[in-house]
Formats: sequence, structure tokens, C-alpha cells
Amino acid sequence: MSESQEKRQFTAEEWDYLTKYFVGNNFRYRQNIIIPKSVGPIQIKTNEEKMVESFFESCMFKSMMSCVVDTAEPQTARQVFREMKTTTLGYAKNFALIGALFSGVECVIESTRGKSDWKNGTYAGAVTGGLIGLRAGVKAGVVGAMGFAAFSTVIDYYMHSRF
Repeated sequence: MSESQEKRQFTAEEWDYLTKYFVGNNFRYRQNIIIPKSVGPIQIKTNEEKMVESFFESCMFKSMMSCVVDTAEPQTARQVFREMKTTTLGYAKNFALIGALFSGVECVIESTRGKSDWKNGTYAGAVTGGLIGLRAGVKAGVVGAMGFAAFSTVIDYYMHSRF
């Protein structure tokens, strides 16, 4: 085994660096500003207060809280699952309609061209994306056509290169 393939172990300093990187550090670079006494009472934060404050401002804490915090009205698991079912069924219907539209357009293009190659998926993606985006305007239709065509081309390339 080469050195790059060996299992890597972190040192204590590296763990400390990663912790400070993801959770935040205790350094406040603008904490030493001199405030005149005429402004009002000065309250200097202790290191513990700074540490707690940096924890609550960290991305990890905000991410965890976004999973936990909900509306003011507590919901039961049954209510949450019912809402999830409704949302999931809506997404499934939209995905099915887009898939049906794409497949139908691709079939028509393939029949018209008389060829079965990567261009069919690209053209079908452009037509499908354009039709979907056209509901929001011409500019959105053009962007949707380009985006869906690029996505279809990448997926088609990926699927054909794997086998």
C-alpha cells in the first residue's frame, strides 16, 4: 500500500483546528475597541460568554435548530406525516408529468429523425425545459430549455458510459 492509501489518523492539533473551523473560534478581532465613558456603561464579555455566543452563532448549531424548531403550534407525528404525504404526492405527480412529457417528446423526435443517439435526449430536454419554463415567461423558457437540455445530455452520457 502506498502512503496515500493508508488510513489517516488525525492528531490532537488537527482535531482542534477542525473543531474551531466548524464550530467557530473564541477570537473576536474587534473586541479591543476603546469606547469613551461618555457613551454609557461598558460591559465586557467574559471568555465563557464569548464561547457560548460563538456556539449559538455557529453553522452547526443553526443547522441543528432548523431541524428541531417548528411553528409555535406543536404538531403530532400523525399531522407531520399527513403533510409529508400530501407534499410527496404533489412532487410525485409533477415528476410523473415531466417524465411523461419528456418521454413523449423524445419518442416523437426519435421517430422523426429515424436515429437513436444522444441528440434525441438533448432535443427532448430542450423542448421539455422550454415548455416548463415558458409558464414563467420567454426568458425563463429559454433558460429552462438550456438547463434541461444540458441535464438530459449529462444524464444520457452517464447512462451510456457506464455500460
